[in-house]
Amino acid sequence: MTRIESPDDFAATDPAEVMFTRRRLLIASGLAAGGAALLLAAPVRAASKAKACAAIPRETGGPFPGDGSNGVNVLKQKGSLRRDIRSSFGSSTTTAEGLALAVTLSLRSTKKACGPLAGAAVYIWHCDRDGNYSLYSPGVESENYLRGVQVSDPKGNVTFQTIMPGAYPGRWPHIHLAVYPTLAATSSSRNAIATSQLAFDKASCEAAYLAPGYEASFAEIEDAEISGDGVFRDGWQAQTATTRGDINKGFTSTLIVNV
Repeated sequence: MTRIESPDDFAATDPAEVMFTRRRLLIASGLAAGGAALLLAAPVRAASKAKACAAIPRETGGPFPGDGSNGVNVLKQKGSLRRDIRSSFGSSTTTAEGLALAVTLSLRSTKKACGPLAGAAVYIWHCDRDGNYSLYSPGVESENYLRGVQVSDPKGNVTFQTIMPGAYPGRWPHIHLAVYPTLAATSSSRNAIATSQLAFDKASCEAAYLAPGYEASFAEIEDAEISGDGVFRDGWQAQTATTRGDINKGFTSTLIVNV
């Protein structure tokens, strides 16, 4: 190892050599600092990558899942596999009114460094414009709209055509989701490998709730914040969708779902 001398060792020698030694010390110090920075940066990058690949927080499926865990299992009914979930299927064809919303979920496998999770089944469900849940709420018990399943494509993506859910007392606007390893696995709620909820940012809610029929929803969130929600108040960043659009053309929401 080359010895790095102190400039003081050359106090009585040629000034040019003193200057050379000082320059060498500065360069060596810089390299040492840079090396230390690189050593520190490595675990920081690793930690950041691990955090980015963390599984989406698990949340309650709520009292209106429609997956057999609390009453009827809509997932066993012919017609539940669909992209457009705005209308009921089976004995009813009622369409839920509301602002158009396209929801794209990108499934990622935490077991594969968050690479695409293809072939998984995603079930989503949410309330209608008035805050009611099909199959459960008074007046819509015979409906099964705003519920459906899609299978993720090779890139891990699924897209649903639905409406913007309304806001109701006690909850921030959200969409429920459950991920199953395969479509066949949706026969039982016990087979779900992840259950969570998608949240909307306030600005998007305020913009969407300017649409006709959402007056009560706008009033519900006007003085509320997501931090006050019983489900999201412990953290919502990984569950908040990126939402864009307007009330004339409709909205789109996208969310990465690490499983």
